Amino acid sequence: MAMAAAWSPALAAVLLAAAVASASNSEGDALYALRRALADPRGVLQSWDPTLVNPCTWFHRLGELYKNNIQGTIPAELGSLKNLISLDLYNNNITGTIPKELGKLSSLVFLRLNDNSLNGPIPRDLAKISSLKVIDVSNNDLCGTIPTSGPFEHIPLNNFDKNPRLEGPELQGLATYDTNC
Repeated sequence: MAMAAAWSPALAAVLLAAAVASASNSEGDALYALRRALADPRGVLQSWDPTLVNPCTWFHRLGELYKNNIQGTIPAELGSLKNLISLDLYNNNITGTIPKELGKLSSLVFLRLNDNSLNGPIPRDLAKISSLKVIDVSNNDLCGTIPTSGPFEHIPLNNFDKNPRLEGPELQGLATYDTNC
């Protein structure tokens, strides 16, 4: 019995270390999914090595990827980065839709996806992020309506400009919206 009691703290330490390593790997996996989804003509992501345990050592982390002529799509796996504060992919050549999984980023404060070629609707899941203070999706090809709840209540409408198929919340109930969005 004394032997079992002595092993309990050691076993707990091993299990805790495994859990931490697993969490770190899931973040690295999410970031590496982004790396695989993007074409990187300037080589700014070349240090993103999935074999490194700590993705924080990678140069040009997620908050620093703006204005790099990066091309590709935003992978849904980014939704697993629970501690992500800033997602700055603006002024690139990002295409596709904004994944609804980004609504799981409960610590996100800054979401800047402006000046790309994103299409589709703004996911309503983003309205669940109470920490979100800055959203800029201007100059894309988004469609549908702008969410009106949560953080969207305080975002200036010019942060949604230059999306020809995006309808403003002030028209809700007064206009027919693009249902092919």
